[in-house]
Amino acid sequence: MVGSAIVRQLQSIDFVIPGTHEVIPGLTRDSWIADQSLPRAGSGVCNDKTERCNDKPVILTRTHAELDLTDQSAVRAFFEAEKPDQVYLAAAKVGGIHANNTYPADFIYQNLMVQANVIDAAFHSGVKKLLFLGSSCIYPRLAPQPMREDALLTGPLEPTNEPYAIAKIAGIKLCESYNRQYGASHGVDYRCVMPTNLYGPGDNYHPKNSHVIPALIRRFHEAKAANAASVAIWGSGTPKREFLYVDDMAAASVFVMNLPKAVYDQHTSPMLSHINVGCGSDITIAQVAQAISNTVGYRGQITFDPTQPDGSPRKLMDSSRLNALGWQARVKLPQGLVLAYQDFIQQNSL
Repeated sequence: MVGSAIVRQLQSIDFVIPGTHEVIPGLTRDSWIADQSLPRAGSGVCNDKTERCNDKPVILTRTHAELDLTDQSAVRAFFEAEKPDQVYLAAAKVGGIHANNTYPADFIYQNLMVQANVIDAAFHSGVKKLLFLGSSCIYPRLAPQPMREDALLTGPLEPTNEPYAIAKIAGIKLCESYNRQYGASHGVDYRCVMPTNLYGPGDNYHPKNSHVIPALIRRFHEAKAANAASVAIWGSGTPKREFLYVDDMAAASVFVMNLPKAVYDQHTSPMLSHINVGCGSDITIAQVAQAISNTVGYRGQITFDPTQPDGSPRKLMDSSRLNALGWQARVKLPQGLVLAYQDFIQQNSL
């Protein structure tokens, strides 16, 4: 989902800074978007606004069927053959509370392998710039709100997604370690962004293994179609969550990737190098359920099952560091839910 949004973002970029002849660094040659949900193998991003079309910048993508990122030898062969100049590492095994509780071994193993294989192969093939996308679940379950970057590793994680969180923390530390060991000698500049909860086009609408917004979109749509009297939501409905539209996340990713190194280094530190990405406000699960119900047009009752886990009581990111650098989220939740529901209808040909 995120990788597809980054492709859209890169394809829409004017590579030349308005009023100058300065080309935005890192976007004039090949980029690789690592996201196993991507629908195509590659596409050009050169357009009539680009003053350097002769460079023929290309976006390289691979689906899971084309490249298994847990296969080290296959990943190394890909990098050796394609030799991209920069990498957006958005690939991950993801899911909601049910999926994390049911498949904890898959979540920690597959994410560790994907991250280790891609980051190491990128380094050995000469990639200087890489952006790793983590998750807000890296922070302690009871971290002070909103969660600042320096809350990392200051307390116990949320048990329901601890394996996934540990894998994502390892991804951050991999990037930091390659920077510390090879930054000066090889020019390595591997950066990390931590998204809040994402939703939007390309999402997974599986009835059990998806995140809260796509899961509720499906459930309310099916309840409406069946004229069901009520829809039961897991948990108490009281936990608060922050939601960011996926195209906003893509825009933030490209923004951070293209910050001058001196600016990025000024706002991070070698062993605390990640930057939070959020919209700046949160909402209860009960409120988001009502908003999705309204978007779908379901008119029945919404109930809650407190015997099911809630997860962390609150997860609001402190994105002030990114905001101070000049980036802000644009898509508000009501607009984003409409676009997400349209995507659900399209995906399912309804």
